[in-house]
This record gives sequence, C-alpha cells and structure tokens, in this order.
Amino acid sequence: MLSLLILLLNLTNHAFGQNPAIKAILSNKGLQYGSHIGADWMQEKIGSVIIPDVRGGVDIGIGTVHYVLDGISVSGCDVPEPSVEFYEGVGLKAVISGLSISMSGNWHTRFGIITDGGSFDLAVFNVDVTSVVQIGSDQSGHISISSENCDASVGEASINFHGGASLIFQPFVSLFHHRIKAIIEERICPLVEEHVTDLERHLSEMQVSFKVNSALVLDVPLTNSPLVDSISLGLDLKGEFYSVQSHTDPPFKAEPFNLPEDKGHMLSLGLSEFTVNSASYAYFSAGLLQAQINDSMIPKTSPFRLNTTSFGPLIPQLPKLFPNMLMELQVYARNVPIFSFQADKVTMEFPGAVKAFAIQPNASRTPLFKLNVDSIFSGMIRISEEKLKGLVELSNFTLTLASSEVGTFQTAALEKFMKLGMKITVLAKLNAKLEEGIVLPTMHHIHLVNPALKIQQGFVSIASDLDVKSGEGESLSEGIYHYRLYAGDISTWMTAHN
Repeated sequence: MLSLLILLLNLTNHAFGQNPAIKAILSNKGLQYGSHIGADWMQEKIGSVIIPDVRGGVDIGIGTVHYVLDGISVSGCDVPEPSVEFYEGVGLKAVISGLSISMSGNWHTRFGIITDGGSFDLAVFNVDVTSVVQIGSDQSGHISISSENCDASVGEASINFHGGASLIFQPFVSLFHHRIKAIIEERICPLVEEHVTDLERHLSEMQVSFKVNSALVLDVPLTNSPLVDSISLGLDLKGEFYSVQSHTDPPFKAEPFNLPEDKGHMLSLGLSEFTVNSASYAYFSAGLLQAQINDSMIPKTSPFRLNTTSFGPLIPQLPKLFPNMLMELQVYARNVPIFSFQADKVTMEFPGAVKAFAIQPNASRTPLFKLNVDSIFSGMIRISEEKLKGLVELSNFTLTLASSEVGTFQTAALEKFMKLGMKITVLAKLNAKLEEGIVLPTMHHIHLVNPALKIQQGFVSIASDLDVKSGEGESLSEGIYHYRLYAGDISTWMTAHN
C-alpha cells in the first residue's frame, strides 16, 4: 500500500485555480495490490530489523530492579495481509488482524549490589490495529497525511526468562509479565501516528518540479485536493513543461477533461494535449526548434546534392547567378507546433520555414530565398512490450515562396520534391524508430502490466495494472520509503514506560 501511495502522492503540491493536464486514479484493485505488497514488505523488514537495547526499572516493593535487555533479534513473525479500503471523503482505512512476532535476547538485572542475568524469549500474539489516515492538503500547498483515528489491541504478550538465581528475580519476573501487554498495547497507536507523520514529512519534502533533460522542466503540482470516494483515489496534476531558460507560461490554457475510471485496472492515467503542447512551446520559445543542413549531411549515395547545380531544374536562375556553389539550409519553426488528440488519432500542425544560403568561396553566406513550409502530420500510438510504438504519416504539405533574392520562381516542383524527400528520409527513419519502440519509464521499480492506451478527444488515457519488482541484488523494500516498523519499536514501547 505504501509503495502505491508514494507513487501517486510524492509528486504533489498545489496550483489551485488551474485545470489539470494530468490525472491519476488509483482503483480499489490497485489499493488491494498495494496492501499485498505492503504485507510482503513488512514481513521482510521485520525479519531483518535491528532492535536496540532496552533499559528500565521495575519497582518490586522493596526497591527498584534495574534491567537491560540486549542482543535482541527477531526469531519469527507472522504478518497477515492488511485489509485496506478507501474511506470516502477522508482517505484510507487499514486493518491488520492477528500480527504475531517472536524475539529472543539476553537480560541483565541489578538490585543494589545484586546482579543477575540470562536469556529470554518474547512473543506477542494477535495484535490488531485499525487506522484511518486522512489525505488532504495543508496551507503551504503540499499533500497532507494525518492520522484520523487509531485503535489497537494485543491478544497476548509473554516473555520467558532463562537463568536467574537471585532472590529478587522471581518478583521482578512476575511484575514484568503483568506489565508487558499493557506497555505494548498503549504504545501502538502513538507509533502509528509517528509513522504517518514521518510519511507526511517525506512527502512535503518532495520536489514538484523536475528537470526532464537539458532543455525542459516538468511541473506536476496538484491543482485540487485529492478526491477520495468509496472505490478510488483521484489526483489532478498541473502537468506543464517549461524551458529551463525561462519559466514562461504558454499562450494557451489547459482545457478540462474527464478521465473515466477503469475498475478492471489498478491505475488510470490521463494526459491532455496541453502537456504535450507546453513542451512544444518550451522548445520553441528557447529557440531549439531549428537546424542547419549542409551538403555533408546528405548521404553520399544521393544523386541530389545541396548545391546550386542540383537546384537548377527546380530554380533555373539559381545556378546562373551562383554557379557551382554549395548551399546551406536553415530549417526552423515559424510558430509553436500544435498537437491535438482526436478519437484514435494524434495530429500535429508544424508551421515551418526554410532559408537558403549560397556558400561563397570565402565561406560567407549569401541569402537566396525563404520558403514557408506548412505541414500536418497524423499518426497513432500504442503500448506494446512495455514500449511506446506508433506510426506517423504526412497528411498535408504546402510550400510557398515568402521572399527571394534571386527573383520569383514556381514552387510546385520544389514542393513535390521536398514532400517526397520528407517521406523517404525523415518519416521513414521516425517510423522505424517508433516501430522499434521507446521504452516506457518506471518509478521506484513499479512497472506497468498489460497497459491499454486510448487516444480520446483532447487527451490520452492509459489504464494499467502494476507490478513492483526489486532490482538485482536488492530487496523489495529498497527504493521505497524506509519505515521504522512495529517490531523495531518494541524497545520504544517498553522504554517509554520505565
């Protein structure tokens, strides 16, 4: 349960007043899987926990017996799978019934000048804990996790001391047996609240802005408080990209969309076209949507070279004005490329331009002409073998002469030539890459299982089950928020009641 909760909550802060561009819904199926993972994690952690020494004193009527329990280790534990459910309007309700732990170690007592010692076995049986955790937000805008209610009981707790021959040993054992159940029982809920507070602190320290690459930053704060009903937990995230050079909002806003919950899957995700377009705007505003093309970049096997001679059949006056000269092309976006999601289809409008230059013998550049190139691409995407795959087609390609230093010329032949070049070079390579697939990112060893991607009006939805896998040579709990589990706190239970 903790791993899935952290996955959904550790990227959150608030940006109220905005429509979310990313939505996430954890279903009851996902919550139950998280509960199963949580039980395995607790079993693993309890079995390897290091328990500090326990020191205290017991009044036996004629004075106080001071004791030390050391060398404590867990010899066995039985962690039943928690019962977890969404608590509508509040958060989560978790119930653990029948938790049992056994430990062994050494004991030492001192009463005045009388000392004694030996070994002990401690067993705690049928521990029941019911906890209600509230999920909300605080005034600073971070996610808020708090303990709403807690109830705990211990069925039985017993400790067997081995050794001990002094006269004060037996009254010490009798009084210690009587106290140990109450000591453990009344400390459980305070420890639950401590763990919840630790999780809240951990989440409040999480960043809500992440550098994706050298050019982009992604902001994913909450736009609304988490929505908890009886069957799901929903999160609305800002989901906006910015340029690392400037935190400037794009000249368009996120449109509202409704992400349908898929009860048959653990997790539903929705990504609106605003998120993709904000990345496009960030690249454009940073001046990164441009490229320089020269003849050295043309395959040597190509009969067409980037020089004035090869352009002669397309622009007759060019080789006459600039005979046998190499050329250079500056290709760039005139405006922000815009993506749109429609039913089962993605389209992108790319308003581009090409500036052509002749390279003089002294390496200086002479401007020749400028072409406006307006393209519309369409395609489909899917998820297969944990990879994002797809196919892109050129739906429209229009070329117009914007300006010319070599006189006017017809662009029909050049348009046909460039359109063909676009299909057999750029699109061919892009589709080969898309067919190979792009590996989907993972987080905290959480993998998508049988994800179903669907392109809908204005957004893309992904419904998926989840699988938590540990890395090579790594335990399940590594990479997940580290908790001080109950077994590790038995010393605290006792020491707090000396």
